[in-house]
This record gives sequence, structure tokens and C-alpha cells, in this order.
Amino acid sequence: VRGDRATVLAAVEQSGIALKCAVAALQEDREIVLVAVRKDGESLRYASHELRADREVVLAAVSQDGESLKHAAPTLRGDEEIVLEAVRQNWLAVEYVSEDIKRNKGIFQLAAKQDGRALSYADKELRADRAFVAEVVSQAGWALKFASEELRADREVVLLAIRNHAEASKFESEDVCNDREAVLEAVRKDGEALEFASFELCADREVVLEAVRQNPEALEFADEAL
Repeated sequence: VRGDRATVLAAVEQSGIALKCAVAALQEDREIVLVAVRKDGESLRYASHELRADREVVLAAVSQDGESLKHAAPTLRGDEEIVLEAVRQNWLAVEYVSEDIKRNKGIFQLAAKQDGRALSYADKELRADRAFVAEVVSQAGWALKFASEELRADREVVLLAIRNHAEASKFESEDVCNDREAVLEAVRKDGEALEFASFELCADREVVLEAVRQNPEALEFADEAL
């Protein structure tokens, strides 16, 4: 049965993942594999090596399931059109792209608009690109933790991150943790951000009052002298 073409074709028309049960010869059958991946992109995993390097097959797979990019041949994981289609379907596809693509700002902008965690998969040059990182953290402040060390110490970038998400304050540099304006911005959004402020600012009456107004439990992080 697993070697019967008509039976396998009928099976993958119902469930693409049924391709895993087919004999190797049918996993090399382009028509069967195309039907399978259009139904379930993950079934690309069970296609022959040759078909995982077939551009049309891979494009069909990632259009259905972006993460199926991980099963594509390495050369196609560096194909900009295929990667764009994969990322449109699921930002997590960026985890499997080639090193060249990891430097592609357009692709990572698309991914980061879906989820700021995409920044963690970008090349170090992109994670140090001020304009790009500022764009990402203004939409997902907590993604600041994936930025370069220099940008985690960049006051304007940090403020953008904090304005979106107060928790970003725990990823900033020591200098910014001692920046009164930045800390005030953070504690006004989340009083418990006081935990990440410098000792001096934990003893600053105005800063502590702002934190406690937002969340009384922030008092835990205030200097005992207050």
C-alpha cells in the first residue's frame, strides 16, 4: 500500500504529513510531494533530498508553513524570495536562514514586526544598527536585550524601549540605570522597574514615590534610609 501511487496520492490529499509513510520512490515523486507540502508544509521533511532543493516545492511548503524552511536545502535557505515568503507566513523562519540573509534588514524588519524576538537571530551588524534596533524596540521594548552592548547603553534607544515596555530597563547598561529620566520613565510604567535602578536612584525620593504610586510593592526596592 505504501508503494501504491494512487493510494499515497489520495492520502497526502487528505493529510500532507502522510508522505512520511510512503516508500522512498514516492517521496521522490514531484507531483505527490507538491500535493503534500501544499496541504502541510512540514511534510517537506519527508521529501527526497532532490525535492528539498526544488525551488517550486520549497516555495509551496513555506507558503503553507514558514518554519518548514528548516527542511529546505541550504542554498534555498539563502534564497531571498523563498525566505520572504516563509517569514510572511511565520517570523520564526528567520531561525533557519543562511548567514547572508541574517544581514538582510528588510527580511528582519518584516519578522520583527511580527515578534521582537526575531532580533535575536539577526547578524551582529544588524543588532548594532541603531535605526533598525530603535524601530524594533519602539514596538517591542523587551527586545532591547538582543541589541548590541553599545545600543543597550544608548540613552535614546533605551528610552524608546522603556516607553514601550518598562521591563526593558533591566537590559540597559549601568550608565542608563543611573539615568534619572530613563528610570523615571520606567517606574511610571511599572513601579517594580525600580529593582534595576542604581543605588543612588533607589534613594531618590521622587523616583521612589513615582514607583510606589504605580505599584506599592516597589517599596521593596527603595533605599531603607527613605
